[in-house]
Amino acid sequence: NLLGPEGEGWSVAMSTAGFERGLMLRSPARFQSTAGKLVALYRENADGCDASLRRRVIECWIAAEAYTLETYRTVSRLLAGGKIGAEASLNKIFWSELDLRMHETALEILGWRGELLPEAELSTGVGDWLDGYYFALAGPIYAGTNEIQRNVIAERLLGLPR
Repeated sequence: NLLGPEGEGWSVAMSTAGFERGLMLRSPARFQSTAGKLVALYRENADGCDASLRRRVIECWIAAEAYTLETYRTVSRLLAGGKIGAEASLNKIFWSELDLRMHETALEILGWRGELLPEAELSTGVGDWLDGYYFALAGPIYAGTNEIQRNVIAERLLGLPR
C-alpha cells in the first residue's frame, strides 16, 4: 500500500512531520491544563516565592493561551484548504520549550520537594511535576530537534542560505 503517489515519499513524510511538529502532537488543552495547575501551585506556595517567579508563572500562562490561539488559527487555515508548512517548526519549538519552562518553574516553586517522587512520605502537594519535567526534557529532541527546526525556519521561512 502506498501513502500518496509513487515517488512522492518525501512529500508525504514532510506533511506527516508538519502535523507532528505543529499541531497534533500537543493539544492546546494539555498546555492550558498544565498552566492552570502551575498557577494553582504558585498560589498555594506564594509566600515562599519571589516576584520573578510570579512573573514566570504569568508568562507561562500567557504562552499557553497564545499556543491555543495559534493552534486555532492553524486549524482554520487547514479547514480553508491551506497546508501546514515550515511554520510548523515555529510551533514545535514554541510548545516544546513552553512545556519545559512550565515544569522547570513548578520545580523551582516546590524547591527541594520538587525532587520527591509522588510516593515519598513528604510529597503531599507535589503532584506529578517531576515526571512531567522528565518527559518535557524530551520535547526539544523528538519530532525533530529544536536545532534542526531553527535551521528549517532560517532556510524556508527567512530565506537564509544553508
